[in-house]
Amino acid sequence: MGRLDSKVALITGGESGIGLATARLFVAEGARVHLAGLREDLLAAAADELGTAAASWSVTDVTEEDEVIAALAQVTDRFGGLDVLFSNAGVSGPIVPITEFPTDEFRRVLDVHILGAFLMLKHGLPVLRDGGSVIITSSIVGLTSNSGISGYATAKHGQVGLMRTVAKEAAARGIRVNTIHPGPTDTDFQRDIEIRATGAAADQAARLFDAMIPMGRHASPAEIARSVLYLASDDSSFVTGTTLSVDGGMII
Repeated sequence: MGRLDSKVALITGGESGIGLATARLFVAEGARVHLAGLREDLLAAAADELGTAAASWSVTDVTEEDEVIAALAQVTDRFGGLDVLFSNAGVSGPIVPITEFPTDEFRRVLDVHILGAFLMLKHGLPVLRDGGSVIITSSIVGLTSNSGISGYATAKHGQVGLMRTVAKEAAARGIRVNTIHPGPTDTDFQRDIEIRATGAAADQAARLFDAMIPMGRHASPAEIARSVLYLASDDSSFVTGTTLSVDGGMII
């Protein structure tokens, strides 16, 4: 018996990194998954890896309402319902002081994280089965912050406010809504941030970030996926409105 037997999940940003690691774990635990993302080639390859009986996919820009509605229709038509919504799509944005931060880039970062999660919740909740689970990928900087990341940190904090509001609105249906807050994780997304933040080569930048983590290393995507599984499964049946940090002790 898997922890997600007979469950159906939609994962945004599902073609790589934490999203793909979570899809692999969900399928191993008995779920069927729909991967929504921007890279058709990676989505198709991921779905092929997971198996056509267990996975479907769609090119979906989470900031476009019609595309969100279409992705939700596709997963419910294909698998007959929806039990888990993992809002995971993200972009990092520039790393510069606020006085130099391009306004259009600030807007784009907020659109992807906040508007994207909003649209998934707005249109996902009506089709989510009672007792389902919503998980939003925030970040350690959704609970703290640092210089140069006003767009990303603002967006990640904003997701927490959205989560806490919807957790109360959905509670009567037994639907749980939580955010997960990864620390530095070994993904291409994180490597790009580290290189731009430090100006160092990838290996040296990773070591500089390791030095800031009490456990002395990055998380693997699979480690973050296991925490997402906890929030998706019945193991967290009385957990809602919560910010779950998976950060190696960075905010102790």
